[in-house]
This record gives sequence, C-alpha cells and structure tokens, in this order.
Amino acid sequence: MKVAVVGSGISGAVCASTLAKNGVPVTLFDSARGPGGRMSQRREISEDGKELLFDHGAPYFTVSNPDVLELVREWESVGLVAEWKVNFSSFDCVFNKFVDIQQVGISKKYVGVPGMNSICRALCRQPGVESKFGVGVGRLDWLDEKNLWSVMGLDGQSLGNFEGVVASDKNVVSARFRDVTGKPPPLDLTFAPELAAKLEDIPVNPCFALMLAFAEPLSSVGH
Repeated sequence: MKVAVVGSGISGAVCASTLAKNGVPVTLFDSARGPGGRMSQRREISEDGKELLFDHGAPYFTVSNPDVLELVREWESVGLVAEWKVNFSSFDCVFNKFVDIQQVGISKKYVGVPGMNSICRALCRQPGVESKFGVGVGRLDWLDEKNLWSVMGLDGQSLGNFEGVVASDKNVVSARFRDVTGKPPPLDLTFAPELAAKLEDIPVNPCFALMLAFAEPLSSVGH
C-alpha cells in the first residue's frame, strides 16, 4: 500500500511519520519550500546583519490528550521539544502594565528545538517518508477501474497513483484554494455529500501575526 499525504504541518507530518513507522510507504506533498504549516519559522536578517528567527505560526503548544502526551515525551527524549518555562500575561495598553500573569508550571507549554518547525522537519525525514516540497497538489481523482487515487500537480502533471490519500487541512475542498491559485479545489465532493457537510463544519480561523525584534532583551514579564 502506498499513501499520499497533502500538507506538512504538524498533522500531516505526524500522520506521514506514523504510517511509515507501521510499514506504509508515504509520499508527502507541500507547496511550501519546507515543512511546518502553522508551525513554520521565518528567517530574516536585521539591518545590522543579525539573523532573526520568528516562530510566527504557533509560538508554543500544550497537551491534554494522553496519547499525544506520550508522543511529545518521545520527542522530548530525543531533543525535538522542550518545556517552555516562562511567564505569560496580557499587556493593558490603558494602564501600561502587564496583567493576568500566569506563572510557570500551571500548565506545561512546549516548544520545538531549536524552532517550532524542527518537529515537522524531523518527522518528514523519517525512513519511509518521501517529502516533496514546492509541489502543490492541483487535482485528486478516484479511479474506479484501478481502485486508486490519481494525484495531479498544479501544472497538470501526474504526481502518481496511490491506494490512499490524506489531506491534512481543508484546502483541498476550500473555496480559498481558488482565491490563491485561480484553480478549483483539488477534490470534488459532489460524490460524497456527507463528507462535504462534515468538512464544512470544521472551523478555520485566520489570524494576523506581528513579528517584532528588539535591540535589547525585554524585562521578564511580571518582574
């Protein structure tokens, strides 16, 4: 059995790695230059030549599921993640001070080492995972006569046939895909209206990320 995974964010990367560990060959496709998705890291060079790294997607993550915690502990044992021991709070612009300070230890927060995308990068390099970055999927078709999925690129070229396809986000059926690429979404769900309804119910919340760098370290929150 051979499976295609679309998207190399944390869900796609974990899926690909888990399948590969269980003996299922995986080809992972992502239109981005590298893995990460919402756990991507951006590299910039400041005016004085210093390298700046921004975890501009998810700055950290927490764990509430026991199965996920077991996986995170495995990552922690090999140095992929570490607990982020810092204080968190909100800044009140009216009174010009930090409020609602959350002390270290109330709930564990984890970060990738050295950056958030390190986790996805390592998972996408697992034996049995063939990662193809800079390759966007433009069409997914089920071939009845072969019992296979046909995967096509944005340029119309064949990317191969697979027994299974895993889409790690809604982009394969979302109207947003047309807005970005000018092409219809890769997967036509008219043949599976029940699945279409379930996907429609999955919330997707866009957000803005402000990346700031300071000449000197800021004082610790709450000190």
